[in-house]
Amino acid sequence: MQLKYLKTLLTPQDGAAKVTCMAWAPNNAKFAVCTIDRVVILYDEQGEKRDRFTTKPADPKYGKKTYVVKSMAFSPDSTKIAVAQTDNIIFVYKIGEEWGDKKVICNKFIQTSAVTCLVWPSEHAIIFGLAEGKVRQANTKTSKSSTIYGTDSYVVSLTTNVSGKGILSGHADGTVVRYFVDDEGSGESQGKLLTHACPPYALAWGTNSIIVAGCDKKIVAYGREGQVLQTFDYSRDRSEKEFTVATCSPSGQSIVVGSYDRLRVFSWSPRKGIWDEASPKEIPNLYTITALSWKKDGSRLSVGTLCGGVEFNTLVLKSQYGYEIDEVKVMGKDQYLVAHTSDTLLLGDLVSNKLSEVAWQGTGGNEKFFFENETVCMIFNTGELALVEYGSNEILGSVRTEFMNPHLISVRLNERRQRGVEDNKKLAYLIDIKTIAIVDLVGGYNLGTISHDSKIDWLELNETGRKLLFRDKKLRLHLYDIESSMKSTMLSFCPYVQWVPGSDVVVAQNRGNLCVWYTIDSPERVTMFPLKGDIVDLERSNGKTEVIVTEGVNSVSYTLDEGLIEFGTAIDDGDYYRATAFLETLEMSAETEAMWKTLSKLSLEAQQLHIAERCFAALGDVSKARFLNETNKIADAVSKEYGGDGTEHYQVKARLAMLDKNFKLAEMYYMEQNAVDEVMEMYQELHMWDECIAVAEAKGHPELDNLRHSYYSYLMETNQNEKAGEVKENEGDFSGAVNLYLKAGLPAKAAWLAMSRDELLSSHDIISRITAALIKGEFYERAGDLFERTRNNQRALECYRKGNAFKKAVDLARVAFPAEVVKLEEVWGDYLMQQKQMDAAINHYIEAGRSTKAIEAAIAARQWKKALHILEQQENKTAAKYYLKIAQHYASVQEFEVAERLFVKGDHTKDAIDMYTQAGQWEQAHKLAVKCMSQEDVSALYISRAQELEKQGKYKEAERLFTTVDEPDLAITMYKTNKMYDDMIRLVAVHHKDLLQETHIHLAKELEAESRFQEAEYHYLEGQDWKAAVNMYRVNDMWEEAYRIAKTHGGGSAHKQVAYLWAKSLGGEAAVKLLNKFGFLESAIDFASLNFYTFDFAFELARLAMKPKIPDIHLKNAMFLEDQGKFNEAETEFIKAGKPKEAVLMHVHNKDWSNAQRVAEAHDPESVADILVSQAKFCFDQKEFQKAEAFLLRAQRPELAIKYYKDAGMWTDAMRICKDYLPSKLSVLQKEYESEGNWGVEGMVEQAQEWEQTGEYARAIDCYLKVKDSSNIDLLMKCWMKAAELAIKFLSHDKAVEVSQVVGPRLIQLRKYSEAAELYLNLDLIKNAIDAFIEGEEWNKAKRVAKELDPRLEEYVDKRYKEHLKNQGKVDSLVGVDVVAALDMYAERGQWEKCIETASKQNFKVLHKYIALYATHLIKEGEAEKVLNLYAQHGVPAYSQNFNIYKRMFLELVSLRDRDCAEAYQIWADLRDILLLLCENLTKSSEANSPAHEEFEQMLLVAHYYATRSAAKGIDQLSSVAAKLSISLLRHTELIPADKAFYEAGLAAKAGEWENMAFIFLNRFLDLADGIDEGTLDALDHTDFQDTDIPFEVPVPSKLNVTVEKREEIREWVLTVSMDQRVEQVLPKDERGTYEASLVAASTGIRSLPCVITGYPVLRNKIEFKRPGMAANKDDWNKFLMSTKTTHSPECQDVLKFITQWCGGLPSAGYSFH
Repeated sequence: MQLKYLKTLLTPQDGAAKVTCMAWAPNNAKFAVCTIDRVVILYDEQGEKRDRFTTKPADPKYGKKTYVVKSMAFSPDSTKIAVAQTDNIIFVYKIGEEWGDKKVICNKFIQTSAVTCLVWPSEHAIIFGLAEGKVRQANTKTSKSSTIYGTDSYVVSLTTNVSGKGILSGHADGTVVRYFVDDEGSGESQGKLLTHACPPYALAWGTNSIIVAGCDKKIVAYGREGQVLQTFDYSRDRSEKEFTVATCSPSGQSIVVGSYDRLRVFSWSPRKGIWDEASPKEIPNLYTITALSWKKDGSRLSVGTLCGGVEFNTLVLKSQYGYEIDEVKVMGKDQYLVAHTSDTLLLGDLVSNKLSEVAWQGTGGNEKFFFENETVCMIFNTGELALVEYGSNEILGSVRTEFMNPHLISVRLNERRQRGVEDNKKLAYLIDIKTIAIVDLVGGYNLGTISHDSKIDWLELNETGRKLLFRDKKLRLHLYDIESSMKSTMLSFCPYVQWVPGSDVVVAQNRGNLCVWYTIDSPERVTMFPLKGDIVDLERSNGKTEVIVTEGVNSVSYTLDEGLIEFGTAIDDGDYYRATAFLETLEMSAETEAMWKTLSKLSLEAQQLHIAERCFAALGDVSKARFLNETNKIADAVSKEYGGDGTEHYQVKARLAMLDKNFKLAEMYYMEQNAVDEVMEMYQELHMWDECIAVAEAKGHPELDNLRHSYYSYLMETNQNEKAGEVKENEGDFSGAVNLYLKAGLPAKAAWLAMSRDELLSSHDIISRITAALIKGEFYERAGDLFERTRNNQRALECYRKGNAFKKAVDLARVAFPAEVVKLEEVWGDYLMQQKQMDAAINHYIEAGRSTKAIEAAIAARQWKKALHILEQQENKTAAKYYLKIAQHYASVQEFEVAERLFVKGDHTKDAIDMYTQAGQWEQAHKLAVKCMSQEDVSALYISRAQELEKQGKYKEAERLFTTVDEPDLAITMYKTNKMYDDMIRLVAVHHKDLLQETHIHLAKELEAESRFQEAEYHYLEGQDWKAAVNMYRVNDMWEEAYRIAKTHGGGSAHKQVAYLWAKSLGGEAAVKLLNKFGFLESAIDFASLNFYTFDFAFELARLAMKPKIPDIHLKNAMFLEDQGKFNEAETEFIKAGKPKEAVLMHVHNKDWSNAQRVAEAHDPESVADILVSQAKFCFDQKEFQKAEAFLLRAQRPELAIKYYKDAGMWTDAMRICKDYLPSKLSVLQKEYESEGNWGVEGMVEQAQEWEQTGEYARAIDCYLKVKDSSNIDLLMKCWMKAAELAIKFLSHDKAVEVSQVVGPRLIQLRKYSEAAELYLNLDLIKNAIDAFIEGEEWNKAKRVAKELDPRLEEYVDKRYKEHLKNQGKVDSLVGVDVVAALDMYAERGQWEKCIETASKQNFKVLHKYIALYATHLIKEGEAEKVLNLYAQHGVPAYSQNFNIYKRMFLELVSLRDRDCAEAYQIWADLRDILLLLCENLTKSSEANSPAHEEFEQMLLVAHYYATRSAAKGIDQLSSVAAKLSISLLRHTELIPADKAFYEAGLAAKAGEWENMAFIFLNRFLDLADGIDEGTLDALDHTDFQDTDIPFEVPVPSKLNVTVEKREEIREWVLTVSMDQRVEQVLPKDERGTYEASLVAASTGIRSLPCVITGYPVLRNKIEFKRPGMAANKDDWNKFLMSTKTTHSPECQDVLKFITQWCGGLPSAGYSFH
């Protein structure tokens, strides 16, 4: 978008006279300006001043200069103006619709601070900002204002979005706030949008972005949610000042920002999604811009300044249709403007100031513009070329082309004026790369199409649009004459060609020549100059034309013959005399001749006959020159006689027509002057006798007959028999005409004449001659016509058949030979088939009844549906063979279902299967095959077909066939055969997963054999055999690859082994270098030392690089040789390794004592003794004890001799050696000998007896204790007892105790308890003795010992006895010993009846301890009724530790289902009685009046209600009492399950037909049930139970206490009742105005006593009982008494009995019961 100055509305003043605000009316008819003097001036649309009015102060007493107008806005209907003033007010002035209407204040809005800005976006809503930071809305309808939102910062600017539904306010702290009246579904946020770096005085809201600017010289574009999109920074521009104001175009696509002397214009680019900045509008001396306002149609922008000036700017580009311009670009070397609107495209030439606007639908900005032509813009878009002429508002033309190169499009628009041509506009372009189209853009028609045999790469029309030059890819240059449609080749090689501007001269280059055509009408006339370089340009100026050529680094110009070019120009200008004079100066040449030809043609057209005569003379055309000379003489004579140039004389005009071969025109000129003889003479000269005779006949010329005779004679002389015949025919001599026609060889013409004349038909001779000539000339049809006319039908039919005129033959046969019709139809069909007219043949075959031929014809004509139709009507099976062909057609067009049907019908099912197979529809093929073939045949078919596909290379299709018949192995084999290993592996992975690794290995081996190592490697690795891959590379000497794989896949040491082998293959220094490179040298030497065959390599490596390793290698070699049994060689290697001891050990190991001794003596003397020891050991093993002993003594190792003798059990010899050689160790050896027990049992006993006799009692005791012979218990007992006896007698007490501690347990182990106890008692070990008796279960002895010897151990004995009884499970025996322990055991074992029975025999406390335990157990087991029975039987003590059990029992019982019946009375009566007893016990205990006591009192009341309800349910007349009790129980839902209580109360109310209560209670039940499912009762609505004593806060039951089925029944009933609307959802009230069952009065809060019979409040007629607080409603009490009396119900009697006990006696009722 660009701005253009239009006019000044207000002239600026010398000083500051700021324009404070201005506004355009929405209807575009009014424009308002307010200046610093507070006067509003109104202008019309053209900028003419029409009206003014002065604004008013808020309070006149402060004067008129105490405020400033900060802002103003027109109302949406343009009849009012709102004015914002700094004196805290907004005035709304009604200005009317017409100029001069009275100005009236219709609204005023007083504010608390200065109004700083305002907008009027909708009808009654003015939005404005205040200095105190608020943004408010004023309603002109109600004259009230309200705050939209408030901030703490001065409002500096206010703007709306394009629709006016959203506002932005800018504040002094930089904040910008957004507010929507309606966000129009955009979803954009409200509130604080962004914070700008400075106060946003310039604020504008475009369609896609928000622009903010201020005093920091930056313009910032923000996105929809306040993110920065663009920043335009002018802070470094010293000429720029602060930005003061901004405004947005009505479309939201453009924004103008004002500063000092400058307007900056921004346009939104939809394609780029950013703002494009246009060139700023610089206005010197404008000073600061204070106000901007945009006309609502977007055509004008008003600018107000600091000095009071107001100027109109208009847009350079304005849509004449009123569209908003979206985007403006300056293109084509900054000469051309391109702009888009929503529906049009604007194009402008900035030099010529021509502007076009054409209809243009948006194409997403994909157009490409070409400005190579100065008069027309070429627009290319999605394959269409459009041409727009600058200054025209219509598209000049549009064509379809894919070639948008300007060198392939040529447009010429009136570039050189031609005589007689007003509008010359032509276009040449490519239809395709080889076809040129030329279009007349004025008429919109095609002038010509040029089809070329090669691709075209350049084309251009001349300036007149008559000639087209084009060049192809082979660099051949061609010329096309548009008028004559002639194409000629001008050059065979042309790298450069161009029309000379302002002429029809062509300049081109042909290799080393410059070619010039001065006369393009004669393309063969070419002037050539030799060139050394290439043509680069052509310049024509100042009467001079130059061709610029580059020759190396230099440019050379070749000047063309301007005279020749001048000739062309003269021709174009129509100055033929100048052209002739120019040609007269030239010698005749090819170019000159061409020019003379051109001039001759043009001069004739211009009737400049003398010039034409000269031209033909110059060209040597004597005849034309002579003819024109004669014509000129006539013209000159006429001119001399009559004046003028004589060319209008009829003779001159006629001769010129003759020259142009337009003889009819010449005749017309003569006849107009009645010059008949001249016409006849002209025609006779030209031998045009017909025309001459026609003229003579027309004019009745007397020489007519002579003329005819002369004409006939001429014809006969020249053998023009046909013409002569026509003459005779015209004269009426028909026979003569026939003869002449036959003579001329025209029998058909003769036949026509004969058939038209009856007299000829009657002549048999003439007819015979004609027919004979016709048959001879094979004009059979004409002969047949003639025969038919002469009624010779047989001959006619024959001729028709011969002439293939079957229609006539059939028509004739139908009349004359009906039997022949069918044959003729068949023959006709055969003939049509020969003529390839198969379509036509079908019906004839059908007429002939030849269906087979008809089918064949239809098939040949590809009339498949017709063929199928005919075929399906055939009953015989001979035509079935055609099913195949037709089916094949339908298969080819992929109509598979039809094709299948036909294949099957034609018994070609295999072809149908093949069809599906080829189409890849394997499932259909298989389905079909299975239907009609055996499984074996299907498999065979599929396999054979797959093998065919395999041969054709269609492996995927073959695979699918193999797998379809479950033969994947064949597919695998196929892929293997064709070496498609990837596909092979894929199938193996699917079908033979277990063989996958094996397959990989197999493939790898094959590939290895083929030397395809990389592929083989892949398969080895996939087959988890990396070693094979390494071996492959190793065998093929590819060590790097082998090393890579070993390192990658072989784990820790594999790569080292490969490196070693690699080095071994290299040997010598190379091996050392390689191993050093990998850092494996030492490990390689170690590895080489492990194998006999590689020791040489190890020695080689060590010698070259690591000599210290050589001994180590010798050692390993020696060890290897030893293992191989090569002991002598091993011995040598051990010695070389410096390890002679190893050689000695080797010989010792091999029992080669002599060699061992030899080596030891020679190399390791220290080993000699070791050899003797080894030899001795060998001899001991061989039982050669004497030798062994000698060797050991030689080795000075007697201790070893002793050891070997000991090990051999030869203690005597050991003792001997020890005594002789090591006497110091004799005693030790002797002790060892004794300790080993080497004497046996008897020897041991004997030894002990000996020691006993010798007085060595300690040794004797030890010896006795060592006796261990389990087979002789008596001996053991005797020995052990003897040991104990000796210890007691002869050893100290402590030693004796130690012995007893050994003997005692041994005796106990032998079950000799008494002996053990006696032993212990002898030593005063009383506890040990008792333990021995206990161990033997001799409890009486144990007790007696304890009692007699140590009474303190009696308790210990008792404890052990109890434990024994417990462990033995002898509880009954335990009772007599420890009752509590026995009871605990009963409890642990779950023998509760036994436990309770036993406990009942103990005291009350013990009993209730175990009753409590049992009760707890029963409650856990869910057996609350048994707990009840237990306490009913044994009483309920007021033990606080039992309270929880009582509560749990109560809660479990009241949660039981189906217990609200008469049968359940006994449960509730027992519960009631137990609770009464408990409460009485509590009253007497310390828990009296405690919270627990009160809670149990409540439980008692509830239990009483339950019992009474069960009793009442057994009697029909007490049903209302039962119902009331159920309802009364609702006030106790903190104790009983709430859902169960409301369910029972609801059912009772429903049964009693109290529907209101039933509906409310059951509805509450459903709410509770839903709450229990959800786990919370928070959502309950308590409205129905307000002012009642039914509690709101109740425990959430853990589970629903009513079955799901019953709940759903209740839900249905409640739904039905609510739908019927037959109940009122209100609880019934009594005289208190309170819910009738509530004890507490809602109004007074007074609590009434509950009735002991019903639980309802006792109000009047009450009966009081002795116990305080107990009362009954008299009616209910009497009813209950009467029912009890009449029914003798034991339950009711029991209730009354309980009430007597509970309430302290019954009131006197005159009734007693037993």
